[in-house]
Amino acid sequence: MERLERVKILGTKIEEEISKHIIGQKELIKDTIICLFAGGNLLLEGVPGLGKTRLVRVLGEALGLDFKRIQFTPDLMPADITGTNIYNKDTGMLSFQKGPVFTNIVLADEINRATPKTQSAMLEAMQEKTVTVGGTTFQLPKPYMVLATQNPIEQEGTYPLPEAQLDRFMFKLNVEFPNVKELLKIVQLTTVANEEAVLCITTSDELSEIQESITTVPCAMPVLEYAMKLVSATHPDNELAPDVIKQYVTFGASPRAAQGIIQGSRVRALLDGRFNIAFEDIKAMAYPILRHRLILNFDSMADGKSVEAIISDLIEAVEQ
Repeated sequence: MERLERVKILGTKIEEEISKHIIGQKELIKDTIICLFAGGNLLLEGVPGLGKTRLVRVLGEALGLDFKRIQFTPDLMPADITGTNIYNKDTGMLSFQKGPVFTNIVLADEINRATPKTQSAMLEAMQEKTVTVGGTTFQLPKPYMVLATQNPIEQEGTYPLPEAQLDRFMFKLNVEFPNVKELLKIVQLTTVANEEAVLCITTSDELSEIQESITTVPCAMPVLEYAMKLVSATHPDNELAPDVIKQYVTFGASPRAAQGIIQGSRVRALLDGRFNIAFEDIKAMAYPILRHRLILNFDSMADGKSVEAIISDLIEAVEQ
């Protein structure tokens, strides 16, 4: 019980520290912490200059974790990410040179600018937390998290992430443009000579313990069944699918979505000071979990129906 209570205390401290360096974006910061505690990977979508890279850097410093940034470009190769075997002329042997993926937090900046071959180099790291090179499998550090960014506007020279890779991101969060007051504070914060340093709130060992303890949060059977019905109803050929899904969705969410909703709801409940999952947690987590997993058809574009609106209609249609 003490470990679970520690989640709320630690989450509040991390959120307060990040908020000192990231103006606004309260919901984004909280959802990022939820995804981190749940042990998932995160996809951030927003136009350049909104502080996505800064958020990841501040998060790493506040957590006391090692952080590396990979700038994805069309000429980036898989070995530039995972590492490669290098010949040592002194020993006459091949030795493995670790790539930037060997860290605690990886920022995959503009991940959709690299070719699919290079994008696929992240798949094993994101799912199994391992890297296999030349038949040898290497374990990545714990805790481990991939935060990827992409620009939703400029699509020239980009390679959209395949559904299999999108599915490995637990959350997809949209980074919104700040309002006038927030923009003023951002300029005041970032244009001074000596910016305040980020305080280290926790350690990697403590964070790993928290991630392990999350699974002990109970979920009542009616709440669990509601989450499963919500995910099943995203498939247009399912008997639970409402009309909005049948009309606008081609393919629904995978079992990873069901796992993600429960894990994210557990963390959200603890951050709110509760030791059990509520229906409200399931509904709140449906947006970041399903946002990138629903494959919409042409009718949704023609009717101007956004994925968020479809998720809202889905939640209303599925009975608790």
